[in-house]
Amino acid sequence: MSAPVTTADRETRRGTAYGIGAYSLWGLFPLYFHALAPAGAWEILAHRIVWTLLFCLVLLGIRRDVAWIRPTLGRPRTVGPLAVAGLLIATNWVIYVAAVVSHHVTEASLGYFINPIVTVALGVVVLRERLRPLQWGAVAVGLAGGVYLTVDSGRPPWIALSLAFTFALYGLMKKRIGANLGALHSLTSETVLLAPIAIGVLVWLAVSGRTTFAVDAPLHPTLLAVSGVVTAVPLLLFAAAARRVPLVTVGLLQFITPVLQLLCGVLLLGESMSTSRWIGFAIVWLALALLTLDSVRTARGRARLARAAESATV
Repeated sequence: MSAPVTTADRETRRGTAYGIGAYSLWGLFPLYFHALAPAGAWEILAHRIVWTLLFCLVLLGIRRDVAWIRPTLGRPRTVGPLAVAGLLIATNWVIYVAAVVSHHVTEASLGYFINPIVTVALGVVVLRERLRPLQWGAVAVGLAGGVYLTVDSGRPPWIALSLAFTFALYGLMKKRIGANLGALHSLTSETVLLAPIAIGVLVWLAVSGRTTFAVDAPLHPTLLAVSGVVTAVPLLLFAAAARRVPLVTVGLLQFITPVLQLLCGVLLLGESMSTSRWIGFAIVWLALALLTLDSVRTARGRARLARAAESATV
C-alpha cells in the first residue's frame, strides 16, 4: 500500500513543474529572439525593458501592490545595488540577444553551462567561502575546459564567459540586496531604473531611421511587445518553484536551459558543432557533474543530521 500524498509532496510536485516550465521557457528563448529579426540586439533590449516594466506595473495594479515602490526607490542604499543589478542583467540580455541574432547560440548555451562554476569561483574570491574537495575539482575541470576551448578555437569563448560572469555577478548583487524584494518587485525596480536608457535607445533608433517596430505589422510589433510577458513569466515561475523545492532540485533543473539552447542552436537554427567543440563541452559537463554530485551528497548529509536531531529531541 503506497504512502498517502501529503501537502508537502503536492507542493514539491507543483514547485518542480513550475521549475521545469521556467527553465524550459528560458531554453526556448533562442527561437523567440531569432523570430524578432530584423530587429538588432539593442532594439530588442530596449523593447524588452519597456514592455517588461509595463507588464509588471499591470500585474502590480491588478494585485494592488504598489505601496512598496516609493519607499524602496526612495532609499539610495537600495537604489544603488538595484541599479548595478539592473545594468548587469541588461548587459547579459544584450550579449545573449546579440549571440542569437549573430548565430552563436551554441556558445551562448556554453555560457549558462559555465555559470554555476563561475558562481562557485566568485563565492571563493568575493565572499571568501570555503570549497569542499568536489567543488575544487569542478572549478579545476571547468578551467581546463575553458583553456581547451580557447586553444581549440584560437580565442577565448568571449560570449560564453561574458554571459557566465554577468549572470553570476547579477546573482551576487541579488544576494547583497537580500531577500527583501520578491521576483516581481525586484524585476519592476530594475526595469524602472533601466527605463530611461531603454527609452533613449528607442528614441535614437526612431530619429536615425533604424527602428524596425513598424516592419511586417502587425506580427513584428506584436512579437516585440510580448517581450515583457516572455521576460516576466519564466521569472515568476522560477520564484514560485524556488519557494517549494529544495535548492539541489533547483540546481539540477537549471541545466534544462542550456541543454535546450544547445539543441535549438544545433537542430533548429542550423549551427554546426565540430568534434573538438563537443569535447570541450564534455569537459565542462564533467565539471557540472562534480558540482551536482557534491550538492546531492551535501543535501543528503544535512537531511541525515536533521533526522538525527529530530530523533534526539523526541
